[in-house]
Amino acid sequence: MVTVGEKAPAFELLNQSGETVSLSQYGGRWVVLYFYPRDDTPGCTKEACEFSADLQRFGELDAVVLGCSPDTPERHRAFIAKHGLRLTLLSDPERTVMQKYGAWGEKKLYGRTTVGVIRSTVLIDDSGTVVHHWRTVRAAGHAGKVREKLEALRPAS
Repeated sequence: MVTVGEKAPAFELLNQSGETVSLSQYGGRWVVLYFYPRDDTPGCTKEACEFSADLQRFGELDAVVLGCSPDTPERHRAFIAKHGLRLTLLSDPERTVMQKYGAWGEKKLYGRTTVGVIRSTVLIDDSGTVVHHWRTVRAAGHAGKVREKLEALRPAS
């Protein structure tokens, strides 16, 4: 589980192109790391499309957006192509990074308790510190809320 004010857990995962991506390669930049259950489902598509549409504004705030799910790089490529996404999507089939970030575990779904990916987002500042953690989110409108928080927390340039 991540804690606001502490260093974000390091990770290395494959992206949609099969390339290794690590948190350390984004040193000096803000990172939006969002976790979602599965490519090409309604909520996950909505969230990814909203982040992708707002990517330029995140870039202007010197932030990179990384999506993470248990899906394979191949599924990520198909998802990106189908919806014209401009995001980097990370593959965590073993759910190790999700566990470190509190994005895997028990959750309520339609009144039942299940175990799975907890849709959540972590905002990491340019020094690698967790500055905000949305422990559960609704997909629609979430990207805008993250951008607003980033604008509020990021020092003016």
